[in-house]
Amino acid sequence: MPDTQDIPLKSTALYDRHVALGARMVPFAGYTMPVQYEGVLAEHRWTRESAGLFDVSHMGQARLTGADAIATLESLTPTDFAALSQGKQKYSLLLNDTSGILDDWMVSRPETSGFFLVVNAACKDQDFEIIAEEIIGDTHFQVLDDRALLALQGPKAKDVMQSVCPAACDMYFMDCGTFEIMGETAFFSRSGYTGEDGFEISVPNSIAGALWDRLLTDPFVKPIGLGARDSLRMEAGMPLYGHEMDASYTLAEADLKFAMSKSRLTRGDIKGIDRLKKQLDGHLDRVRVALKILSGPPAREGAVIVAKDGGVLGKITSGGPSPSLGYSIAMGYVPPAEAAFGTELDVEVRGKPYPAVIVSLPFVANGYHRKPKG
Repeated sequence: MPDTQDIPLKSTALYDRHVALGARMVPFAGYTMPVQYEGVLAEHRWTRESAGLFDVSHMGQARLTGADAIATLESLTPTDFAALSQGKQKYSLLLNDTSGILDDWMVSRPETSGFFLVVNAACKDQDFEIIAEEIIGDTHFQVLDDRALLALQGPKAKDVMQSVCPAACDMYFMDCGTFEIMGETAFFSRSGYTGEDGFEISVPNSIAGALWDRLLTDPFVKPIGLGARDSLRMEAGMPLYGHEMDASYTLAEADLKFAMSKSRLTRGDIKGIDRLKKQLDGHLDRVRVALKILSGPPAREGAVIVAKDGGVLGKITSGGPSPSLGYSIAMGYVPPAEAAFGTELDVEVRGKPYPAVIVSLPFVANGYHRKPKG
């Protein structure tokens, strides 16, 4: 295998703009990306209160079309995509033969035919290779490496979008659509990895800079780096691939059962279904939990979770201070018997135990723009 240190870092179409804005650039998933502009804390709070603009163009974008596109998608995931209507998107998982999680995806159906995929930057080469190798019948696979991806997140995002693409504001949480911006076709979705209302906008690289500049002219908008993106997603209880999940975890362990359609479970055509069914029936060794750290320093990735009697229970997978709450939070894995809300335990930081308690997710209530019921 090649030495990754010798592989030049890639850059997004917005690299020069990040540098011009004074961003601190760092290596991330094979790219040089902005980790912060004015500071993680300020950027985190701005996104919670106004609207943050993220460059997430390092993530993989692709399209699947053709009469057998659904069959191809369902052969790789636990999700019923035949039931996905035009204008909707779903969170899904790429599974290996034992139901281990190879990546998590957002899959949308913005047009009458075909699907639009967004996959994690660190996994995209692997993901795209797997898709290409497991194409079924009449399926056409196209990697969209000529497109940028911007995310506008926060309670003021809808106000900003009203002046840029007002039609997109008619969407609700987990809706998607195709709109025209600056003379080009843009794929929109309305979800929010930060836990806030927001829009994800895929555009050709040729207009990415102009759109970025246009959005930043709004006084509600500031650029936000990867540092605040991570603290925001932790508060929202969002798992991060390589932390809360990898090929050794299943959707049952990672508490991602909502990514599995009941119809697929009934059909029994999910990869690793025998293992998965046993776990869904309660035969689990570990489950993902959320922790409020009651005192002491932040418990970060790798910190050991221990019972009050000193027995080792598991490890922290993500953790740090919560700017919104004023205390430290974390996610990690413990045995199911120790996973009930309110369970008190300890986390070890630099060899010393500090008290924590298991709480429900999300840590911070989300602000998604959901469609009214009824």
